[in-house]
Amino acid sequence: MFFASDNWAGADSRINQAIADHGSGFKSGYNNGELDRQVEAQLSRIFERDVTVFFVATGTAANSIAIASVSKAGGVTFCHEDSHLISDECGGPEFFSASRLCAVSGELGKMNPDVLKTAIGRYPADFVHHGRPSAVSITQATETGTVYSVEEIRQISAIAREHALPLHMDGARFANALVSLKTTPAEMTWKAGVDLLSFGGTKNGCWCAEALICFDSRLAGELAFHHKRAGQLFSKSRFIAAQFTGYLAGDHWLDMARHANAMTGRLAGHIKKSPNARLAFAPQANESFVVLKKAQAEELRNKGAVFFEWRLPLSHQDMLQDDTEDLYRLVTSFATSPEEVDAFGEVLNG
Repeated sequence: MFFASDNWAGADSRINQAIADHGSGFKSGYNNGELDRQVEAQLSRIFERDVTVFFVATGTAANSIAIASVSKAGGVTFCHEDSHLISDECGGPEFFSASRLCAVSGELGKMNPDVLKTAIGRYPADFVHHGRPSAVSITQATETGTVYSVEEIRQISAIAREHALPLHMDGARFANALVSLKTTPAEMTWKAGVDLLSFGGTKNGCWCAEALICFDSRLAGELAFHHKRAGQLFSKSRFIAAQFTGYLAGDHWLDMARHANAMTGRLAGHIKKSPNARLAFAPQANESFVVLKKAQAEELRNKGAVFFEWRLPLSHQDMLQDDTEDLYRLVTSFATSPEEVDAFGEVLNG
């Protein structure tokens, strides 16, 4: 009964096979080999426009390079107060960009557009002492398991455009958000105003594969230098590209995400029926957040369930009834089985 993180699931068999298939012989690399270009062409078809792709090892690297590539002297990037960018990357985006992150509030992981407008307004572009706006970043799916609708992305994009700011999307769980919305990659990104996308694969079946996708060719040249300087230009980049060939072929990436989301839906069903737990908020992707008595959580762990405590969202600091309760996160993945979910339900309600 493993629900600690989708990062901890192993690699999907098709992805392992793809690595093996491309593991022998001599092939050029440095993000410019035949296989690299093949994946870039495939992603261009998936996103319905020509894109430039930079392979990286981690989501933090993708996010940091994206922010660095569009930063300015004295730059400020606006992101949600609970975002991974600001709370879980050890200052990486600020280190690589030499700029600041400005926390923007909003319900359940999603930036409030009016609050974003106010935050940007605090940094007039011509006032040297405060610094100046350089970018906006949103997380899809969010750190609380919610998903921005396409219209909500457009609203954020419109504000960014009004201030001539590029819009970055942290898509560590991009596939889970996409299948939740039942939309297309194009509709959820560049058609809604996204300029840069951190396209995650590791949480959804890959073993080490993330891609920074650039939809605006004017940004690609600067990105290339940041990609190299950050130590993410792999000589044997074919091994990341190979993972994406197995990941993307036959829409396998979407099938894995649908399975993970379905397992969260199944898990949420058990939690809703339980007198011993309550959902903190409705899950929209592959993460459930549940309030449990601390003693109940300990009992579940003693019976084999693996999950973590989670910090309260800043917009919901009052969700606990007393100090005997805590908030916990349960994450499902491509590798989660219905039997595993049902076993948790039996233990929870037994």
